[in-house]
Amino acid sequence: VQRISRDEMKHPFVLSCFQDWNRTWQTHNPDLTPCFQNTVLVWIPCLLLWLFAPFYILYLKRNDRGYICMTHLNRAKTVIGFTLWLICWADVFYSFWERSLGATIAPVYLVSPTMLGVTMLLATFLIQYERRKGVQSSGVMLNFWLIAIVCATVTFRSKILHALNEPASVNVFKYTTFYIYYTMLLISLILACLSDQPPLFSQAVKDSNPCPELGASFLSRITFWWITGLMVTGYKRPLEEKDLWSLNTEDKSQRVVPQLVRRWDQECNKVKRSEVRTARGEKKDGQPIEESEILLAKTLQKTGEPSLFCALCQTFGPYFLVSSLYKIIHDILMFVGPEILRLLIQFVNDSSAPTWHGYFYTTLLFVCTCVQTLILQKYFHVCFVTGMRLRTAIVGAVYRKALVITNAARRTSTVGEIVNLMSVDAQRFMDLITYINMIWSAPLQVILALYFLWQNLGPSVLAGVAVMVLMVPVNAVIAMKTKTYQVAQMKSKDNRIKLMNEVLNGIKVLKLYAWELAFKDKVSAIRESELRVLKKTAYLGAVSTFTWVCAPFLVALSTFAVYVLMDEHNILDAQKAFVSLALFNILRFPLNMLPMVISSMVQASVSMKRLRVFLSHEELDEDNVERPAITACDASLCLFRINVRIPEGALVAVVGHVGSGKSSLLSALLGEMQKQEGSVSIKGSVAYVPQQAWIQNTTLKDNILFGRDAKDSWYQKVVEACALLPDLEILPGGDLTEIGEKGVNLSGGQKQRVSVARAIYCNCAVYLLDDPLSAVDAHVGKHIFEKVIGPQGLLQGRTRVLVTHGLSFLPQADLILVMVDGEITEMGSYTELLGRQGAFAEFLHTYTNTEQEEVEESVGAKTYTYTHTYIQSLKNENDVNGVLRSSQSSNSFSRVIFLSLLLNSIHQFSTYFKAARLTEADKANTGRVKLSVFWEYTKAIGLPLSIFSFFLFFCHHLSSLGSNYWLSLWTDDPVINNTQPNREMRLGVYGALGLTQGIAVFCYSVAVSVGGILASRYLHQTMLYNVLRSPMSFFERTPSGNLVNRFAKETDTIDSVIPSIIKMFMGSMFNVLGSCAVILIATPLVAIIIPPLGLLYFFVQRFYVASSRQLKRLESVSRSPVYTHFNETLLGTSVIRAFGEQQRFIRESDGRVDHNQKAYFPSIVANRWLAVRLEFVGNCIVAFAALFAVMARDSLSPGIMGLSISYALQVTTSLNWLVRMSSELETNIVAVERVKEYGDTEKEVSAPHSTLPAGWPTTGHIEIRNFGLRYREDLELAISDISVNIEGGEKVGIVGRTGAGKSSLTLGFFRIIEAAQGEICVDAVNIAELGLHELRSRITIIPQDPVLFSGSLRMNLDPFDGYTDEEVWRALELAHLKNFVSGLPDKLNHECSEGGENLSLGQRQLVCLARALLRKTKILVLDEATAAVDLQTDNLIQSTIRTQFEDCTVLTIAHRLNTIMDYTRVLVLDKGQMAEFDSPSNLTAKKGIFYKMAKDSGLV
Repeated sequence: VQRISRDEMKHPFVLSCFQDWNRTWQTHNPDLTPCFQNTVLVWIPCLLLWLFAPFYILYLKRNDRGYICMTHLNRAKTVIGFTLWLICWADVFYSFWERSLGATIAPVYLVSPTMLGVTMLLATFLIQYERRKGVQSSGVMLNFWLIAIVCATVTFRSKILHALNEPASVNVFKYTTFYIYYTMLLISLILACLSDQPPLFSQAVKDSNPCPELGASFLSRITFWWITGLMVTGYKRPLEEKDLWSLNTEDKSQRVVPQLVRRWDQECNKVKRSEVRTARGEKKDGQPIEESEILLAKTLQKTGEPSLFCALCQTFGPYFLVSSLYKIIHDILMFVGPEILRLLIQFVNDSSAPTWHGYFYTTLLFVCTCVQTLILQKYFHVCFVTGMRLRTAIVGAVYRKALVITNAARRTSTVGEIVNLMSVDAQRFMDLITYINMIWSAPLQVILALYFLWQNLGPSVLAGVAVMVLMVPVNAVIAMKTKTYQVAQMKSKDNRIKLMNEVLNGIKVLKLYAWELAFKDKVSAIRESELRVLKKTAYLGAVSTFTWVCAPFLVALSTFAVYVLMDEHNILDAQKAFVSLALFNILRFPLNMLPMVISSMVQASVSMKRLRVFLSHEELDEDNVERPAITACDASLCLFRINVRIPEGALVAVVGHVGSGKSSLLSALLGEMQKQEGSVSIKGSVAYVPQQAWIQNTTLKDNILFGRDAKDSWYQKVVEACALLPDLEILPGGDLTEIGEKGVNLSGGQKQRVSVARAIYCNCAVYLLDDPLSAVDAHVGKHIFEKVIGPQGLLQGRTRVLVTHGLSFLPQADLILVMVDGEITEMGSYTELLGRQGAFAEFLHTYTNTEQEEVEESVGAKTYTYTHTYIQSLKNENDVNGVLRSSQSSNSFSRVIFLSLLLNSIHQFSTYFKAARLTEADKANTGRVKLSVFWEYTKAIGLPLSIFSFFLFFCHHLSSLGSNYWLSLWTDDPVINNTQPNREMRLGVYGALGLTQGIAVFCYSVAVSVGGILASRYLHQTMLYNVLRSPMSFFERTPSGNLVNRFAKETDTIDSVIPSIIKMFMGSMFNVLGSCAVILIATPLVAIIIPPLGLLYFFVQRFYVASSRQLKRLESVSRSPVYTHFNETLLGTSVIRAFGEQQRFIRESDGRVDHNQKAYFPSIVANRWLAVRLEFVGNCIVAFAALFAVMARDSLSPGIMGLSISYALQVTTSLNWLVRMSSELETNIVAVERVKEYGDTEKEVSAPHSTLPAGWPTTGHIEIRNFGLRYREDLELAISDISVNIEGGEKVGIVGRTGAGKSSLTLGFFRIIEAAQGEICVDAVNIAELGLHELRSRITIIPQDPVLFSGSLRMNLDPFDGYTDEEVWRALELAHLKNFVSGLPDKLNHECSEGGENLSLGQRQLVCLARALLRKTKILVLDEATAAVDLQTDNLIQSTIRTQFEDCTVLTIAHRLNTIMDYTRVLVLDKGQMAEFDSPSNLTAKKGIFYKMAKDSGLV
């Protein structure tokens, strides 16, 4: 070791250590002084570790993850720690030994090793402490070893150099100890990179597929290497559900939601306490408040509202603060790039500088950019994870709240709005979290950038800043304008979707009336107005793109112009120009982000308010009902003076007119209503059957079990008692059939029976039944009453409160409560009440007449309830229902026939159901998007426009490169007498190139947007046309949701998302290519590096897109169940509360949210994984550009070098964007594919234009020869061999039991289904040879369910505007609607709401009659719907038809035989074949099928 001489010791210590730069910097072989090496380099790592240790130990104490057993890795770490300690002590003792020999030893040689030794002990202690606290891999220790080794490397190099140069003065002992020390440090560093085994009893051990993040090493965590396993899987094959990891415990609902709920409750309680204090009239210190003070306080402070913001901050703040720390470091590192660029240009200018400076700068640049990358990605990761937890917490909190809010509060917001709180508002918070730090980070970046710019160019910077500031209001104005256009566009879009929805729901009626074209035009008109707005938005967008792309250029131009023109001695050299450009590029980001962040914050604050309002709603009071025995005393609600005590085990019937408060009474007993006074108490558990059955989207069995354990024998009893056995036989999977949302594939009666079965199954003490028998047929109702509710039913001995309209059940009730206007007016048994002649007797009188009729019809009853698509294919929808009904009334249809029918079709049934299940869900495509899709889109835009846009892109980037190249030439101009001679010319050309660039940008922006609009118009029109021309079977197979989705979501994507993505994609692609070109021109050597880096980049990108695409799909597939379950819960809250199942539903909801986040989490991490890899490629490009520039410093001008490196610095961002955009493009272009797929479906037959006479049909003579049809190729004939001849003007009734094929015949007549055999001729013209539109517009039908569309009443009668107002009024008069319509304020222009809901059912039926009267064709088909109309309306319709259609041929499908007893002939169908055809009187005499039916109806 070089001894420090006495002279040196006399000098101040510092001088000798930090001796002059010549030895270290201005030399070709740099070195540091021994003193510096022995002090500073030793102390840095030690001080850092001692500084962080206390905080780290505290942190470990707080976050205990469990105990890790001793492993080989841990033993090795500990042993090496001790070895290092021993080495340090050896050094200390050696120095003491030397001193004892009389040598002069500087104190440093004692202090430093001692300090190092103690630090090594601390390190060893930390290693063990980490093991005890379950840390598998430690960042603190890794960084410590890394810093130690970097410091030691400097000493290591200088020791070797010293040994080579002066071998004589080497101290062997100290050298040996140092080399051992260095080796040990290296080993420690390597060991610190490895990860230990998981702690005992940790989550990872128990879990089948744990998230690898927890067990990953520190290096793997900061580079996101730990997700690579999943990515490899995703690259080999499309990812599936089972590949996803479980969520980390910290991210699960059960951990996150309660935290937020607890904090929110604390906030609420704070407010309540302060309110109570004010109400009592005390100050905080307990002093009474003066009256004047109260008045003042009231005016000053509105009652405090609990702050959701505080609750969120307390819950997520601490974790989120870490991200702010990362952001500060990143922001500071951003400015290192331009600084190093400055130094590099200086280095090229100064030929005397040692070469190693260049390499040093290059390395520094590379290290800094890499650190910046890692820190930025870590920052984003923290932000996204916080966002994810925030969403989980909000969804959970909203769900929990929805289960407890009062009905009054529930009415203030629709189901849709509450679902929006979960979807839209929670999403807004997630989006904001990533940007929120920009609020302080953007100003910080701007200030730093301006500081460096000022240093560079002085006051002329202000010109550039002025331009930037001016740009902000321009952008703000554009944003405001865009927003108004967006609102207008949304409005048109909503109208269009609403109309499409109605068209798809009423498609059958449209086809029967041949109205498709009229509605196609209506939709197109709305679409055109929407596109007009889109076009305006596109022009605005072009302006904003123009400002956003040209801003940096204008800023640079104005700054340089002012700088050069201010003083002719101001020289624009490479250093000033390119460093400024780099800084302006940094400035661009925060200035553009700020407006976005602010608007995002405004949106989030609106969401926050909505959430706060919802979470502050009143909750149901647990004490509304006490739980001993059921009594109700003086509960005044919308009910008053109710006093009733119900004995245990009694059957109580509650009767009364509509709106008399029967259901409210049950709600009161359930505690669903606010109690004003009195008390309600119930003894035992409660089961509740609501008036409208609430069905979950699970299997039928699960609906009945409702979370209880399965007990087979009891379950069988329940199903049998509720008359569900026949239904189970019909349903494809028996009781394991999945029931659709809101029970779509069950009829009303079936839903009600499932609801009753659920209540019975749970075996409670008290049953509250809200009119469960209204939705079922009379005989089924009787069955359920006998088997379930009545004195001999399953529930005998339980307390039953039954609200009912069925009078036949009343005699068996123990107690009857009669309600009028919310009061119980009478109570007693049936006989008692009859004797009193009060309200009850009157009630009986009203209902007896209607009941009589109900019983009459129930035998031939046929309710059109099966709307679901699957069953239609078995037979026509009505027919199945018939099979089901008839099997219940076994007297009318023997069980045997039913079973044989069932077995017959069971084979096709099962095969069809497999098919039906598949068609139901929307398919998620897998694999890459085909090139043909892009080609389709290009064709939709138009080839010339596409090529032109591409050309404009090229021009823009060419002129952009040109202007920067020109700048580099300018900076290399020779300086003569401290001035640059032709600067005006340089400035002028620079400006002109910039202008060209601006014009090109504007043009391509307009071109791409307009192209996008042309494409979306073309795609939407073709899809609309194709869908409307599809046959009925297509609509039965395809859920309307899928179709509406194509018209809403996919069309929206094509309208507004794809064009902007194409713009960004092209922009980033040209940016990357341009940058590479510049770097290649400057330093041709880079050509060796770019291909391998390009390949690496391409591989990483493909590798990523494969997994990312699939993760996105999995995430979106798992998102909808969260909302559907929530939707379902909202509709059934009262049932869930009555059964006390809240916790189970909360668990289910949490599970679904977690399941969705399980797919979301890997997709965030995959993004980070990609960014780290890509930015690494970008950083390599920067490093190589700098490296080769340093190597070629002699041949390079500073201008070219500056140009090359400033372009290289931008490459990273462009690369990032390119990948992001290419994957976005792939994800979104799928919309085009999905819209196209409905263009290639089967179409209805379009016949040639035959020349029909104008008035055809003239007589209305119909001949059916040997006719038959089937619903699908693989099914048997639904009707066959029907031959009938009907003269013009005859009135023919078509009758038959349910499922006989009556409706099928009309469908064949209108060619909704094409004939499979035979033909139908009308006036000697075979209808199969006519065009569909022609045929359907010449015959008229009054369909069974009266469908109206939203729009004016006149539009509903005459969509083509083919009739005059007089004709329309005449039709209305004949349809008995004239008085009603003339009484409306808008008369014919009266707006009908969606589905005509603002007219009663009877009025809608009359509107359909008016349509028929208006058309007045020679043939009228009536698909008579009696369920919809009361007797009076029915008689009106019949009499109108008899008078107005006297000379027409009328075919009536009759359900009530009394309507057709006076017809000329009746056609009786049975099992799809003609059974009888004759006049009603002859048929009755024959005593065949018709006679039986007439007898059942009581007509003979």
